[in-house]
Amino acid sequence: MDNKDAEKLFFIPFNTGGYWLLLAINPIREIVYYLDSLGNDWTTYPDMKVLIDTVLQAFRAQRDIQTSRRGANSITWIKVACPQQRNQIDCGYFMLRFMRDTLALGRLKIPTDYFDEFKCAFYTKDQVDEIKEEWCQFMIKLNVCS
Repeated sequence: MDNKDAEKLFFIPFNTGGYWLLLAINPIREIVYYLDSLGNDWTTYPDMKVLIDTVLQAFRAQRDIQTSRRGANSITWIKVACPQQRNQIDCGYFMLRFMRDTLALGRLKIPTDYFDEFKCAFYTKDQVDEIKEEWCQFMIKLNVCS
């Protein structure tokens, strides 16, 4: 990676063991955007945080970036107030929707109170069904279902 990559987000759909959430990471700036449709804090999943912090620290070491002892823990985690699900089964669709919303806007930062264009407390049934349909069409194009 070189400096032009400083303004890229890498999306990591993360399964906590039965539940999906989304991490959007800018590895150069060491920022992790945390989007959880159940509203949990990342401290709910300590193994996830340790894993991602370790990966970013290894990335920093690979790039031979020197940091002070205080700066070694300079990874910034940002909890995004994203739409919340009303059941225990739609987490994967919410995670996909968060990713799609971010990509659709072409933004490189995610506001802590989510995007004005998509801000809502909950997605409607139609909004969830829309991402379900898009996912089905994507899988059909990949010919996964045959």
